Amino acid sequence: MTVDSDDGVRMAGLVVPAAPEAGPRPPTFVVVHGFTGSITRPSFRRLAGWLCRFGEVRGHDARGHGRSGGRSTVGGDPEVRDVNAAVAAARADGARAVATLGMSLGGGVVLRQQKDPAAPHRGRSPSSSSLASSGRASRRGRRRDLHRGRWYIRDTPPMRRVHWLLEAPLGRRVVAPLFRLRLDDPWVVPPESPLAVVGRITPTPLLLVHGDRDTYFPLEHLRALVRAAGPTTTAWVVPGFGHAESGATAPLVERIGRWVSATIGP
Repeated sequence: MTVDSDDGVRMAGLVVPAAPEAGPRPPTFVVVHGFTGSITRPSFRRLAGWLCRFGEVRGHDARGHGRSGGRSTVGGDPEVRDVNAAVAAARADGARAVATLGMSLGGGVVLRQQKDPAAPHRGRSPSSSSLASSGRASRRGRRRDLHRGRWYIRDTPPMRRVHWLLEAPLGRRVVAPLFRLRLDDPWVVPPESPLAVVGRITPTPLLLVHGDRDTYFPLEHLRALVRAAGPTTTAWVVPGFGHAESGATAPLVERIGRWVSATIGP
C-alpha cells in the first residue's frame, strides 16, 4: 500500500492481514520503525509476523527512509503527520480499534502523535492506544538536561555515533545514503519532546516498554517518562531485551499483543 501525508509526501507501506486466531474484530496495529529502519528489514517482518496473531499490522517506511519520499527530520513534526496519515488510512479501511506501536525514534513519534491536534483518533478513546518501545525521553542533549525535556542526548556510544551521522558532513553525505536515508535540514526550533507530552496522553491507554540491555538509551529514560506519565500508563522493564525491533522476541511481541487485546478490546 501507499500512504500520503498531508504535505504531499508519499510513503511506501504494507498491510499484514490478521491471522485467523486474532478473532472476528481484532485491533489494528500501526507500527513505526526506528531511525534507519525499514519495513523491508527482516526484523520488521518478523515483528509483523508475530503481531498479526492479534490483529492487522500496518507499517510504512518513514519519510526519507527506504522507498518513501521526502526527507527525514529525525522525529520532528513531519513524522507526526505521517503517523496521522497512517492511522487515518487504517480508519478509512474500517479499523475501529487502533494501536500505534513505535520503536526507538518511532516510539517518540507515536507519543507526540497522541497529543497532536490533527490526530485522527482524537475523541475516539478508548478505541485507541499507544505503545512506545525502546524510546527516549528526548533526542539529543547532555544528561543534566534530560529532566528539562531537552533533545540533545548523547549518553551512550551508539547515540554518539547517531549524532555523528546527523551532524558530520561525512556522515550526512556518505554514510546516510548507505542506509537509503535522506536527511532534511536540522531543526531550527526543536519540537516538544516526548517527556513534555507523555503526561497529557491520559485517558488514552499507554504502554512503555524498555529493555535492561538497551545500549542506546539507559533505563533512566524510561524512569523519567514514567514519572511524567499519567495514570493510564503501564510500564515494563523487560529482562534481556535490547533495542527496538531488532531486539524484539516472539514472547515479548505476544505479550504486547495480549495487552492491547485486553486494554482496548475488539
